[in-house]
Amino acid sequence: MGINLNNLIYPYFVSSGVKKKEEAKSFPGVFRFSIDRLIRDIGETIVLGLNKILLFGIAGHKDSAGSGAYGENSIVALAVRKIKKEFPRLKVITDLCLCAYTDHGHCGVLNSGKSAIDNKNTLKALSNIALSHIQAGADLVAPSAMARGQVRAIRKALDRNGYGDKGIMGYSAKFNSSFYGPFRNAADCAPKFGDRSGYQLDYKDGREALRRIKEEIGFGAEIVMVKPALSYLDIISEAKRKFRHPLAAYNVSGEYALVKYGVRHKIWKEREAVREILSSIARSGADYIITYHAKDIARWRKKENYSI
Repeated sequence: MGINLNNLIYPYFVSSGVKKKEEAKSFPGVFRFSIDRLIRDIGETIVLGLNKILLFGIAGHKDSAGSGAYGENSIVALAVRKIKKEFPRLKVITDLCLCAYTDHGHCGVLNSGKSAIDNKNTLKALSNIALSHIQAGADLVAPSAMARGQVRAIRKALDRNGYGDKGIMGYSAKFNSSFYGPFRNAADCAPKFGDRSGYQLDYKDGREALRRIKEEIGFGAEIVMVKPALSYLDIISEAKRKFRHPLAAYNVSGEYALVKYGVRHKIWKEREAVREILSSIARSGADYIITYHAKDIARWRKKENYSI
C-alpha cells in the first residue's frame, strides 16, 4: 500500500525564548525551536507539501503539578495561536501530557505518597490543557499520558465548553518501549525515578492494547494510535481489521535514530530504508503516520520524484 504526503504528520518541539534552533541530543536533524524560528520552519514545511503537524512543548518551568502546561500563556497555546494566524489551513495537533512539565518526569499528577499516578487529578489536568489548546486554535488534541479514561474526560470537557466539533487523537496503545530515548532527550522528560510501566502498556500484552483501542473509540476518539510502530505492526494490523476506525501509527524517535545512525555508518541507504519502513507501516493498516522522516520524504519527492 502506498502513501502520500497527506498521510504524514510531522512532529515539532517548541520552547521559550527567541531565535532558538537547537538540535536535540542523539536526535539527528530534529530541533527545538522558539516560536519565531518555529514559524519560519513551518513555512518551509508547508512549501514541501506537508499539511499536518504534531506539537510538543518544552517547559520553561517545572513543578510537581506540571503547571507550565496550563493556560492561555503556556508555550503550546502561545505557539498554536501564532501558527494558526500565519498558517490557518495547516492542521495542528497538540500533544497532551505532563511529563515535560513535571519535575518528576512522570506523565500525570502523583498521589500524596508520590509513588503512583493520581488518575482523577491527572484527568482534570489533561482536560484543562486540552481546553486551552483548543481555545488557542488547535484542530485536534492528542492525549498521550495513558491515564485511564483520558479520552472520555477530554471529550466531555470539550463538549461542555462548546467544542463538540473538535477532535481527539488518542494515544490508545502506547507501549512502555525502549525506543523513546531521543524524544525524552528532546523534551527533557525522562522520569526522575521509577519507570512508566505502571501506566504505559506491557509490550507482551497485545490483548490489552486492543481493549484500550476499542475503549477509546467508544469514548469518542476521532483517531486512535499505536506507538511505537515497527515493533507493533501486528497490533496496527489487528486494530484496523477489528475496528475499521481511523488509525495513526507513531514511527518514534528511536526507530528514526536507528536509520539516521545506520546511514551515518554506511550500514544502509537512507531512501531505501525509509521507503521500506513506512511502506510496512502503511501496509499494516495505518491511515496516518507520525514520523520525523516526513520532511526528508517531502524533499526527496520534490527533487527526485521519490515515491513510497
